[in-house]
Amino acid sequence: MKFIILGCGSSMGVPRADGFFGKCNPKNPKNLRTRCSGLIKTKDETIIIDTSPDLRQQLINNKIKTIDKVFYSHMHADQTHGINDLRVFYLKNKKTIPIYADIKTKKYLFNSFKYCFVNNSNEYPATLKFNNINRNLFIKDGEKKISVKPIVVKHGKVNSICYIFDKKLAYISDVSSIDSKYYNYFKNLKYLIIDCLWLRYHPSHLNLENSLKLIKLFKPKKAILTNLHSDLDYDYLKKILPNNIIPAYDGLNLNL
Repeated sequence: MKFIILGCGSSMGVPRADGFFGKCNPKNPKNLRTRCSGLIKTKDETIIIDTSPDLRQQLINNKIKTIDKVFYSHMHADQTHGINDLRVFYLKNKKTIPIYADIKTKKYLFNSFKYCFVNNSNEYPATLKFNNINRNLFIKDGEKKISVKPIVVKHGKVNSICYIFDKKLAYISDVSSIDSKYYNYFKNLKYLIIDCLWLRYHPSHLNLENSLKLIKLFKPKKAILTNLHSDLDYDYLKKILPNNIIPAYDGLNLNL
């Protein structure tokens, strides 16, 4: 079982659409960041978290040939607007793809991409099917059932869902605060993949200082910083971070 960081960039990516790299060295390929998406792959299933606007290229880059489920964190465009790229997997398998999202995200997806969920004709069938997020989520890995724990966290004025897989890895790309009643779920994980937008304060994201505070509190074996803005150069972060914390890069593979 492995987890792949498909994209680790903030909402405009690095470089931005106008070619701006900010403080990131354009000669370092690890500074080339598409928008945030993640993927977990077991013996039986391939599951993605969020459908970023860069999903097509992310799937091509990582040679992903099938998608069995989609978990959404929240409704924002940089996490959802690659949804049309799921259509090809329906065409291949002739099965609707189950997606999991909270109520607000479901409403947004249905209103914005209704054609994905409603049969218009034989030519344009529904390709996706909504499923509820509940406490008993799981994915298959051979004969094993791998638990998936959804935790609601704050992302500025909206909620975002963190997914914890097998009590080993937490993926939390968009977060500004976590309620202390959930802290025990995050402690002593093998991997903590966590939002770290930039150095200064942001109302909807963790900055470096606050990311490091939570990492110190939760004590994962390895922490990976994601949702990285063009302010944060890869080599700069590598120099200042302790050994158990690394900046993410597109295509980073983690073995579970």
